Amino acid sequence: MPKGRTTMFISSLGSPVFLRFKGLLMALIGAILWGLSGTVAQVLFREEGIRPGWLVTMRLIFAGTLLLAYGFTRTNGKDVWAIWKSPKDRLPLLVFGFGMLGVQYTYFAAIEAGNAATATLLQFLGPVFITFYLALRFKQIPGIREFAALGLALLGTFFLVTNGSLDRLSISAAAVFWGIGAAVTAAFYTLYPVELVKKWGSIVIVGWGMLLGGLCLAVVNPPWQVAGQHFTLYTGFLIGFVIIFGTLIPFYLVLESLRFISAAEVGMLNSAEPLAAMIASVVWLHFSFELFEAIGALCIIATVILLTLQSGKKESPTSHKTFDG
Repeated sequence: MPKGRTTMFISSLGSPVFLRFKGLLMALIGAILWGLSGTVAQVLFREEGIRPGWLVTMRLIFAGTLLLAYGFTRTNGKDVWAIWKSPKDRLPLLVFGFGMLGVQYTYFAAIEAGNAATATLLQFLGPVFITFYLALRFKQIPGIREFAALGLALLGTFFLVTNGSLDRLSISAAAVFWGIGAAVTAAFYTLYPVELVKKWGSIVIVGWGMLLGGLCLAVVNPPWQVAGQHFTLYTGFLIGFVIIFGTLIPFYLVLESLRFISAAEVGMLNSAEPLAAMIASVVWLHFSFELFEAIGALCIIATVILLTLQSGKKESPTSHKTFDG
């Protein structure tokens, strides 16, 4: 390439248009990887006999350790350890660790009891709980947009779990319970650490949250207790995918994307997460969606897009994103 064209190409990489495209691409890839990790987890549960508690323990401990190591290299360890010197922040950090454990375990339990696509969609209802919690907390009557989102969420959930039939559920009651639990805990861990994240940064808070949550779960699911689980090179690859490509890399991509695009745009692109889980389930696991289940999925995705558009108009905790799937 001629020198003049090379210079123009390099300069274009720093242009606002390119940086915006970079941010959009990073957020999109992050959401897709989160969605794919759920499908990979389903394969581990169904075909390899891996227990959800064991996988969550490994995921949180390894991803948390790697995230803190990354934070350590960026700050020479100063910010990583400083939080423990703040008495008023220790207990909130421990509580957040339990919240991180809660959202991870309920999500994987929902996958084991049902399937990755449905679990991801039910967890995706988290912003609905966030919106109406904030309305109650600040004593504000939700607007038309919020009530429309609630109606879509209820309709979508009904279609998703019943396939339009009043006589039976299309998935197990346990899958519905854990899936809704994942949405509630996702709302909690999104809202709860807002002040901690503002003060210490996402890497430090999420890294410690993962590590603390993993260590707590290790008490009842020790990493060395592997009896009844099937381990091969293929199993190791899938576990590595969940930890690295389904946790660490997407978190980094989404966090970095916020340098170039708004939180509302990240929230919009996060809709690719359930879509990725659905497509992967259909193509890889030959999972089939019935008509009403597909309509329910679209309603839930539309719900979150509607709420994201609303939060994008003003600063609110709902636009804060800590970590997903």
